[in-house]
Amino acid sequence: MKAVVYQEPFSVAVADVDTPGIQHPNDVVVRVTSSAICGSDLHMYEGRTAAEAGIVFGHENLGIVEETGDGVTSLRVGDRVVMPFNVACGFCKNCLAGNTGFCLTVNPGFAGGAYGYVAMGPYAGGQAEHLRVPFADFNCLKLPPGEQFETDFVLLADIFPTGYHGCELAEVSPGESVAVYGAGPVGLMAAYSALLRGAAKVFVVDRVPERLAKAEEVGAVPIDFTKGDAAEQIRDLTGGEGTDKGIDAVGYQAQGHEGGHEEPATVLNALVETVRPTGRLGIPGLYVPSDPGGPDEHARHGQLLVSIGKMFEKGQRMGTGQCNVKRYNRQLRDLITAGRARPSFVVSHELPLEQAPMAYEKFDQRVEGFTKVVLHPALAA
Repeated sequence: MKAVVYQEPFSVAVADVDTPGIQHPNDVVVRVTSSAICGSDLHMYEGRTAAEAGIVFGHENLGIVEETGDGVTSLRVGDRVVMPFNVACGFCKNCLAGNTGFCLTVNPGFAGGAYGYVAMGPYAGGQAEHLRVPFADFNCLKLPPGEQFETDFVLLADIFPTGYHGCELAEVSPGESVAVYGAGPVGLMAAYSALLRGAAKVFVVDRVPERLAKAEEVGAVPIDFTKGDAAEQIRDLTGGEGTDKGIDAVGYQAQGHEGGHEEPATVLNALVETVRPTGRLGIPGLYVPSDPGGPDEHARHGQLLVSIGKMFEKGQRMGTGQCNVKRYNRQLRDLITAGRARPSFVVSHELPLEQAPMAYEKFDQRVEGFTKVVLHPALAA
C-alpha cells in the first residue's frame, strides 16, 4: 500500500509499504478515508525527535472497517470509525481511571502509545491506505455511516479533544476569561472549546495573520505578540487584572517576542504573567524530556527556566499532559452530529496522499494559509 514515510529531517515521501493485517484476535484493519497532518508530526519532520527513517506517520485517522479479528465483538465490516491517537488497552489501571493517554499495556516501559509516533510503540501511522487498530472494540469510535461531517469527525482523533482537554486542565467555566497561547490547530480548538464551555472572553496569542484571523472568526480576541508583550496587551484589555485561566497550546518550540528564535519556556512564563492570582493554567502543548534541536544544553534535556517563584507567589495551579481522547470524543462527536460544533473550520486543505510531501513543507513553513491539512488516500492526485 501507499504510505507517508519519514526519510530524514524535512523530508517525507509517499512510498510502498506492507499492507497491515490482523495480528491479534482483538485487531481490526481499517481502510483509511481521512488522515490529518498534526503539528506534533512536525517535531519528527524537523528532526527534533529520535524518529528513524522508515516510520509511517499519521495519528489522526478515520476510515471504514475492512477486516475484523475473531475476538472483536462490537464492530462489523463496513463500520465507519475514528480512532483516538492514543493506543490504549482499556483494562490497565490508567485506562480504567480514564487516563487512556497513559496506558500501561500497549508500550511496555512507557506510559502511553500512539500511531505513527516515535517512542510510542510499534504502531504504524495512518497517513496510508490502511491501518491496523489493536484493542479495536475499545479504540474505535463508531460514526454515522456515509460521508457527512468527514473533516469534522477526523478531528476527533486528536486536536478537537486536545483543545478541549486544555480547557479541562485549566478548569474553564462559564463566564470566565481565558488566554490561549498559540493559534495553530490545537490553539484554535482550545479557544473554540472555551467558547463552547461558556467562556465570556477568549484571547488568542500568535503572530501568523491567517491564524489570528481564524481565531477572530470564531469569536476570540486576536493578540499579535510581535506588536508588544502579549501579557501586557491582555492585562490592558482586562482592567489590569489578567485572565481567569490560561492555556499553552504551543509547547517547547515556542518563539521569542521577535519571532526569530526559540525560547522554550517563553509561553509558560507568559501565562504566569497573564493569568490572575489563583488562576489555573492548562498545558496541552507538547514538552519533551529530550530535544536534540534545543537552543541550549538545558533545553536539550527538557529542563526549562520557568518562573516558579512568581507562579507560587500568585497561587496559580497547573495541569499538564497529553489528551486522554476517549474521555471526550463521544460527547464531542455528538456535539458535531447535533450541529452544535463544527471544528472543521480549521481545515485549510484537503489533499490526496501523493501531495503529502508538499503539504508537510508548507505546513511547516506556515505559508499559503496551510493551517490544517487532511489527506484522503482515495482522492485522485
